[in-house]
Amino acid sequence: MKKQVIAAAVLCALVSSAAFAQQAKEGPWMVRVRAVNLESANGDTTGLGLSIDNKVIPEVDFSYFFSKNLAVELVLTVPQKQTLHSSLLGKDIGTLYHLPPTVTLQYHFDVKGVKPYVGAGINYTHFSSVDVLGGAATIDKNSWGPALQAGVDIPLSGNMYLNVDVKKVYIRTDVHAGGANLGTFKIDPVLFGVGLGWRF
Repeated sequence: MKKQVIAAAVLCALVSSAAFAQQAKEGPWMVRVRAVNLESANGDTTGLGLSIDNKVIPEVDFSYFFSKNLAVELVLTVPQKQTLHSSLLGKDIGTLYHLPPTVTLQYHFDVKGVKPYVGAGINYTHFSSVDVLGGAATIDKNSWGPALQAGVDIPLSGNMYLNVDVKKVYIRTDVHAGGANLGTFKIDPVLFGVGLGWRF
């Protein structure tokens, strides 16, 4: 009996040590890279029927875990070029670049085998190199709006994870021409991403 108790104690110690080593190995940081499909809502109150194309963009994020359940994430990409189309005029009317960094506060659930999470935060989008109707129209260069998020990290090997993530981001800008505000263009995209993450 004494040998069995000692063996059980040693086994528990080994399992605890392995779990601690895994936790220490992973640490509080996580980096993910994703391919993200941006699908714009293309809401428009200007009467021009404005829209941008859906496209796949690269994305990288940096997360810091305050605890096993609570983390903050900074989502980044490179400036993205978009062509602005008008259904009223039946043609492309210009181009613009947008850079949309997003910060979310996440809650990670305790689920065996996978690590699902939800998040909410804020997006800031900066529009640049705006060329609409040859300069006859312009847009506000800055947009602030909420962001919602849900995703899951699936362990692969070591500290590497497969990540699936979906976000709803509210991005809007007013359109101006001749000194008048024509209305609001609501991009408000859904972003569906798949990629890899590393915890360290």
